[in-house]
Amino acid sequence: MKDKIIALLDSAIEEIDKDTITSLLEQPPKPELGDYAFPCFQLAKILRKAPPMIATDICSKIEKPDYIEKIEVQGAYINFFLNKSTYAKEVVTRAKVDGYGESEEGKGKTICIDYSSPNVAKNFHVGHLRTTVIGNSLYKIYSKLGYKVERINHLGDWGTQFGKLIVAYKSWGSEDLVKEKGIEELMRLYVKFHEEAEKIPELEDEARAWFHKMETGDEEALKIWKWFFDISLEEFKRTYKLMGMEFDHYTGESFYRDKTDDVVKELTDKNLLTDSEGAKIVDLSEYDMAPCLILKKDGSSIYATRDIAAVEYRKNTYNFTKCLYVTGQEQKLHFAQVFKVMELLGNDWAKDSLVHIPYGLVSLGGEKLSTRGGNVIYAEDILLEAISKIKEVIETKNPDLENKDEVSRIVGVGAVIFNDLYNQRIKDVSFKWEHLLNFDGETGPYVQYTYARCSSILRNVSDFDIDTEIDYSVLTDSASVELIKEIDRFPTIIKDASERYEPSVVARYSVDLAQAFNKFYTENRIAVDEKNVRNARCMLTAITRRILKDSLDLLGIGCVERM
Repeated sequence: MKDKIIALLDSAIEEIDKDTITSLLEQPPKPELGDYAFPCFQLAKILRKAPPMIATDICSKIEKPDYIEKIEVQGAYINFFLNKSTYAKEVVTRAKVDGYGESEEGKGKTICIDYSSPNVAKNFHVGHLRTTVIGNSLYKIYSKLGYKVERINHLGDWGTQFGKLIVAYKSWGSEDLVKEKGIEELMRLYVKFHEEAEKIPELEDEARAWFHKMETGDEEALKIWKWFFDISLEEFKRTYKLMGMEFDHYTGESFYRDKTDDVVKELTDKNLLTDSEGAKIVDLSEYDMAPCLILKKDGSSIYATRDIAAVEYRKNTYNFTKCLYVTGQEQKLHFAQVFKVMELLGNDWAKDSLVHIPYGLVSLGGEKLSTRGGNVIYAEDILLEAISKIKEVIETKNPDLENKDEVSRIVGVGAVIFNDLYNQRIKDVSFKWEHLLNFDGETGPYVQYTYARCSSILRNVSDFDIDTEIDYSVLTDSASVELIKEIDRFPTIIKDASERYEPSVVARYSVDLAQAFNKFYTENRIAVDEKNVRNARCMLTAITRRILKDSLDLLGIGCVERM
């Protein structure tokens, strides 16, 4: 409906464009001032008239359609009052159909999303949750819009750190302990290496030598590396399963190690490589960037080399429209360098197709997490703690609930994911249990509880059919209209979230929808004797329930029928 009013104004106003009209159109603070209002102050300078006079002139050019009850000028504002019954019918007719909010925008197009990407032989800590849940949500959002999405887990499974780990394992580790404790033991060895290297700097040279052996195909080095890789992937997949997530590809850095020679050759052939103290770099000073390191002094590849190889492989394999990289904002320069090198190689598509999607830090109690220092909180521990705490609440409030373990998992994991995605991704996130698990605040459990409430209402009204005829005059009270407005927003919300790479748009919308429904539920009895009233209100309940489920699904969160 907002789009329709924007179109009416656009046809009547020549002096400003549609985007400006969209930015100016607002919802008045009081219902008596209309459903939408357009202020004319900005036009005063252009037309050299008083804003009230401009409002009157514009209003005279608009022919009132059926869905508008009246248009009034009040001072400098043009106020639009919707025909509530017509509006309700239009929205309900669209929203009750399966697939509401879906689009064919992405038909025939592919988007690659590079996300999660934990480092092999290091724990999947709480900091990795951000990239994982943001990337998973973007996958679902773009799929809803019709794109084919390739979910790529670019594991950190190559680099000098594995030389360090091999040195640590051979110096202070044992096969039995690694088999018994897995990543926990590998992490202990990794931390041990850095402690010892501060006292014995030569260990760093030894680590570089072992990584060079990996790069040159040394059998012993690769055997140990592959063992560490398999142990790590098994533990990562356990965490992904707990969150209900999957990937299409686990193609980490090692996948591209046999493709880096082609990158070096291509850069050499195009005269982009220069020597720098024995290393090979691409000079980016012309673009106000530090040089992009391609080969280290010993000839080993580095992150950038492998990332360039990955871009070329993905473009050739998937012919993506866009390739998105969901990583921390501290990697902004790295990706700017990689993308610029891709442009310099003559790839005109790189400028618009390669997108870095940064996010802020995550902390527990305000303390930044550091792998090297050993100050680590496992993501799995956070998730299991949330599940445990939700189960305690259920045991207190609804001890007879069926499937308590599964409900606790869905609500507990959902609470952690929602806590992250409710924040704009660029902002830092802190885990605070008292907020995270609140059933009354702007939280995942609150939205899930509203969904369960909708389910309960519909179970208790056995004669409702979503295809029944509706008396739309029942849905003209303010609470019903506000709920209908939220329902109307859903397709625009998905589109907005995709354009901004911002799952928080969906998360915040789900809270708005839940709040609007709970107000509607408070002010309107649903299980009443009058069938026309009961059916109309059940219709809004059924549509709300479906959109809440779809919204939570777009965030990677499940729903439960009873809580």
